[in-house]
Amino acid sequence: MRNLAELTGLIERHAPTDGITATRLPRVALLRSSAPTEPLHTMYEPSVCFVAQGRKRAHLEGVEYLYQASEYLIVGVDLPVIGAVIEASPGAPYLCFKLQLDRSVLVDMLPDAQPERSGPPISVAAATPELIDVAARMLRLLDAPDDIEALAPLIEREIMHRLLNGPQGTVLRQIVVVESRLSRIRDAIQYLTEHFHETFSVEELAVRVGMSPSSFYEQFRQTTMMTPLQFRNHLRLQEVRRLMLSEGVTAAEAGFRVGYESPSQLSRDYARIHGMPPKQDVARLKRLLPAEVAVDAAL
Repeated sequence: MRNLAELTGLIERHAPTDGITATRLPRVALLRSSAPTEPLHTMYEPSVCFVAQGRKRAHLEGVEYLYQASEYLIVGVDLPVIGAVIEASPGAPYLCFKLQLDRSVLVDMLPDAQPERSGPPISVAAATPELIDVAARMLRLLDAPDDIEALAPLIEREIMHRLLNGPQGTVLRQIVVVESRLSRIRDAIQYLTEHFHETFSVEELAVRVGMSPSSFYEQFRQTTMMTPLQFRNHLRLQEVRRLMLSEGVTAAEAGFRVGYESPSQLSRDYARIHGMPPKQDVARLKRLLPAEVAVDAAL
């Protein structure tokens, strides 16, 4: 596919080193990895990722998502996911183009969107030749920076138009509908992200977002593939890992700071999610290249 070859060349040229490369294009980043990476537990933000080369695997509470060249992954809400590049080499690195979703753009395009049946906020689909072409046209603007301000918003709208009319358009339409249940779950996710170190009950969280406890619990689990408490634990354990890596604190101290009262419970939860005890996992991460960690921290 000529357009896929062009997209691959553009990403490779504008992201010459492994890791995440920010660009002058609004909310656009380029990802590159010259080797497979270790699975890392990170937060995926609402975005669409077009893969030009290589393959990656994402796990969300037992569900596996594989995405590869000429496919895209779309995420509608912030989700704690375990991701790993599984196909990449120096001669054929993993390359992808990531666009962070802007709700205001979608609202402007769908002013009369109505609530519809909700589904998983993360999915994979094949990119049509038209989608690959518009992604390549977006990246061509990096070679014509004077055109970015005028043309990038138009190309972004075309990307959204094609996604909305594709097999995963429901994910985007759910983002638009302010009063939909997914929007309320998104509010709950934001609250948990900001207050994960605090104790709470499902009932209190349900009242906060204007839902009945039973409906909130069911919809939260359907949306994120986990319960509110499991979601909070994922966030806590990510912060435990960050504190141990960046500040050198012990697992017990990090656990206490994020809300754990029992070191043994922390160790059990950490091993269940990360696959090994905190100390062993952090030692492994310190051996990884920074670029490898960076690639796994994005889509």
